[in-house]
Amino acid sequence: MYTDPIADMLTRIRNGITAGLESVEIPGSNTKKAIAKILKEQGFIEDFSILETKYQDTIKVYLKYLAGKRNVIVGIQRVSKPGRRVYVGKSEVPRILKGLGMAVVSTTRGLLTDDQARKQGLGGEVMLKIW
Repeated sequence: MYTDPIADMLTRIRNGITAGLESVEIPGSNTKKAIAKILKEQGFIEDFSILETKYQDTIKVYLKYLAGKRNVIVGIQRVSKPGRRVYVGKSEVPRILKGLGMAVVSTTRGLLTDDQARKQGLGGEVMLKIW
């Protein structure tokens, strides 16, 4: 059993991209669904679907590639971990690669990208960064 389900999700996506897979399956949760939705909206993944089962939903993430099987996702990294949570104020929300990347921040209004959090004047827990 793994202790950090978000890190497991990111690792499955990273390994799927490295292996050149079309899609990866991830055990579902509401937080992971919200992260997948943000990744799709920002263009880092092609699509995702929820496969409902009797016990636990599964999220199927369809990975996105550019021409010539080049990866859209160059790097994906967990920032806040169960042993070390990383919180930022509204003025400290990180900018990844001068705006070319993105951070996902857990705020009081749900999961937001770094740009959305800055525009709404919110801080929170920095979940991950992707570029």
